[in-house]
Amino acid sequence: MSHEGIQFLSREEQEKRERDEARARRLTREALTPAKVRIHQTEGTGMEIDWTDGHQSQWSFAWLRHACPCATCVEERKNEGREPGQPKPRAAQLLPLYEPPARPASAQATGRYAIQFQWQDGHTAGIYSWDFLRRHCQCAACLADRA
Repeated sequence: MSHEGIQFLSREEQEKRERDEARARRLTREALTPAKVRIHQTEGTGMEIDWTDGHQSQWSFAWLRHACPCATCVEERKNEGREPGQPKPRAAQLLPLYEPPARPASAQATGRYAIQFQWQDGHTAGIYSWDFLRRHCQCAACLADRA
């Protein structure tokens, strides 16, 4: 008998999953539908979304790049114990190397449900659904709600 796919969760992981599921049920169609999307590529500051329900969200490009929802990035974060948006730990170095700031070379809509960035570091696999972005809103109210 195979036991693949069976997960044993700690109490904290189970409580987090239950909170996430409760939050998932609370979001309406208006909460997941962008009224206006602004990508501040020239300024290099990030992306803003005004949602149909009146909420406003914004993310820095660094956060978006570190939160890439592609399978490779999700698996890497999971193995390292990082949350979406949390950068990789930097290796101790005698002289820190310059790392250019995260910036997309371009962005495009993916159907009516998401946006996809082509990052200047060559990464293009992540498709950021409106649902993913709303659930990871970085405004103070949403961060407090998730804490």
